[in-house]
Amino acid sequence: MKHQVEQLLLQSLEQLKKQGDIAHDLSPEIQVDRTRDAAHGDLACNIALMMAKSVGMNPRQMAEKIINCLPVSDNIEKVVIAGPGFINFFLTQASAGSIIKTVLEAGVQFGASSRGKNQRVHIEYVSANPTGPLHVGHGRGAAYGATVADILEFTGYKVHREYYVNDAGRQMHILAVSVWFRYLQAGGIPVKYPSQSYRGDYIRDIAQLLSTKVGDKLYKTEAEIFAGVCKDEDEENGDKEKHIDDLIANAKKLLKEDYQLVFQLAIDEILGDIKQDLAEFGVNYQRWFSEQSLMDRGLIDDAIRRLTEKGYMYEKGGALWFKSTEFGDDKDRVVVRENGQTTYFASDIAYSMDKLDRGHHLIINVLGADHHGYVPRLKAAMEALGANPDQLHVPLVQFAVLYRHGEKISMSTRAGEFVTLRQLREDVGNDAARFFYVMRKVEQHMDFDLDLAKSQSNDNPMYYIQYAHARICSIFRQLSEKGLDDNSAQGVDKIEYLTTRHEKELIKKISAFVETVNKASEELAPHHIVHYLRELANDFHSYYNADKVVIEDESIRQARVSLVAAVRQVLANGLTLLGVTAPEQM
Repeated sequence: MKHQVEQLLLQSLEQLKKQGDIAHDLSPEIQVDRTRDAAHGDLACNIALMMAKSVGMNPRQMAEKIINCLPVSDNIEKVVIAGPGFINFFLTQASAGSIIKTVLEAGVQFGASSRGKNQRVHIEYVSANPTGPLHVGHGRGAAYGATVADILEFTGYKVHREYYVNDAGRQMHILAVSVWFRYLQAGGIPVKYPSQSYRGDYIRDIAQLLSTKVGDKLYKTEAEIFAGVCKDEDEENGDKEKHIDDLIANAKKLLKEDYQLVFQLAIDEILGDIKQDLAEFGVNYQRWFSEQSLMDRGLIDDAIRRLTEKGYMYEKGGALWFKSTEFGDDKDRVVVRENGQTTYFASDIAYSMDKLDRGHHLIINVLGADHHGYVPRLKAAMEALGANPDQLHVPLVQFAVLYRHGEKISMSTRAGEFVTLRQLREDVGNDAARFFYVMRKVEQHMDFDLDLAKSQSNDNPMYYIQYAHARICSIFRQLSEKGLDDNSAQGVDKIEYLTTRHEKELIKKISAFVETVNKASEELAPHHIVHYLRELANDFHSYYNADKVVIEDESIRQARVSLVAAVRQVLANGLTLLGVTAPEQM
């Protein structure tokens, strides 16, 4: 109905132009909103307030002229001027209640739209380095990215989900050396574990697997391993960065072709664990994109060539720099170091180029909040490659902090002491993890209350919503047990019997679902759906406590059955978009 009212207002303005009451070139934006208070009708518009000054009238006079030129509509009961000049629309009972039939006919597709107009969207999320299991911080990005992708798809976009595997950088070589050192230690070789290495039991597990595969084939003496290696940070004149880099170089030299075996085993084991973890979390991808493939396919060299040809590269101090300041960045960025090695940013440029070349209209990179500095340079690269930087959206996901019994759970990824996503899921369940992760704006810091997430009380918003769905299912079971007709379609022609305040509020609320989904799609903000479902559940619980559905009067009962069936469908559709189940019993 919002769209219909907007069209009626547009026709009114056209009539006012013909009458000479307003200028022909006046084209104000018409915005119709749902009212919060039923006393103010169903829909309201502030167009008269917006136009009054430009046409030289007070807002109420302008509103009166607009109303007088409105075409007649069978869906509108009355139109009134409220306050300083708002135009409030009261819909007929039949018009308002028609949403019930719409919901029941659309079923699982209710709320879907074509706002995306088949635009192609590339969304990359999580993309954690495969150097260890996913932790709770990665979980928030996973839940957010997966939910946004589903919402976009539900609203007409063609969505491609991708995980960028950082399998070519220095951190992967540190991982390989970490596994090799644990393998050596398990074999009784007295090597000191480097301070920059990865810790945690998962490294020992991979080292054990390596031992099973190769036996003692990769054993080397302590003297060989540390020959020419810079001291570590806790030794006099030590340098932890050079220490690990020297060890990587020695490992490659000593192990020769077997180094790649260690390297690939470590990546494969961790990446396999990540894939399984995410799949169990309901997070799936169309493609796992290898950073190494950018090099193998020559895409990094190609990107540098294209930017050089455009005049956006220059040499300085033996390095190759990208002129990102020409596009609003605070400083130029190194793309190729003095030693000839390309930087992470060079890979980012090539990856962005590849996304564009694949024909995507909208590119979404879900990054952690600590990557905020990457946004200007990524947009700069996009613009330099000839794309509109507005095509790129970079939601920054704030970290999630866990609390149990009111106390913060401390974590240290460096020491290998962190709560994994799998541990969280086992503790609170997939539903609670998915729901709580998207409950707030992704840019907001998140305190994850483990006790609340597991509680079966109205204080737990997920439980409150799921319980509303289960309650409606119980109503249908009651109808069946009593031998009463539970065909919800029979009540759609008896909407006039839905006259109580709670019924009218429910009808109004389910009418707002499509707009809520579109808003979540437009803003890449799943929390809008969370808030909507909480309000819908609250309205239903109030209705359940005030008005019985299973009653003797057949006409009223059938009308109410159709209403609660529509509410159940909307709850289920919303929960599905969030990646949460809609249980029939609780």
